[in-house]
Amino acid sequence: MNITVSSSKDSLAEEFAYVLKEMSDTGEKIHVALSGGSTPKVIFDYIAEELGEDILWDNINFYWGDERCVPPTDSESNYKMTVDHLLSKVDMPEENIFRVLGENDPEEEAIRYSKVLESELPIVNGIPQFDLVMLGMGDDGHTVSIFPYNIELWDAKETCVVAVHPDSGQKRVTITGKVVNNAKAVAFLVTGANKAEKIKEIVMLEGNYEKYPASLVKPTSDDLTWYLDKEAAKELDF
Repeated sequence: MNITVSSSKDSLAEEFAYVLKEMSDTGEKIHVALSGGSTPKVIFDYIAEELGEDILWDNINFYWGDERCVPPTDSESNYKMTVDHLLSKVDMPEENIFRVLGENDPEEEAIRYSKVLESELPIVNGIPQFDLVMLGMGDDGHTVSIFPYNIELWDAKETCVVAVHPDSGQKRVTITGKVVNNAKAVAFLVTGANKAEKIKEIVMLEGNYEKYPASLVKPTSDDLTWYLDKEAAKELDF
């Protein structure tokens, strides 16, 4: 894996934003799975303000690695967050945006979205392949919507499944481990001192790392990068 440590959340946003721009500059159609959370908000804001007119939006298709089962206007919707911080501010073709229909029946939507990915993405190793999967990591070591208590979902045969948040009981549609690890590139975007201990365990293979779904992110391409701010990286020994 590669580890990039930035001095702040803002500098991390700048670092990653240019990765997306470079991908769009290739002229090829690229498929990107977005994540929710606070760190992507800062990244999306930076892209919209600094690179909105420089990125070739026609070349990018956006999907979501997971989504809460709420309407697209709900404040908890990852799609709404992306609209508010990025999509409403850039000239991206609507047909390039493939949202999870969180307002629909969760089980039926997991099946439908699986079919979307299987029809829109290249199939490599018998699995839909993203060019880039953006991931966050929760305080408990979860990623996408696969939590420590339901870590077995990582190995599900399906492309997408329904997961349930362990505290709120909220249902979510999430891609599974086979899709994450089949991506050409995977980027963890993690900030904050509250994540530092888990990051050390996962990166250094220490403690209870095997219990955390984030430790199972091992793309077959070997192209895995952790983008961390200095607070999130403070327990790492370089």
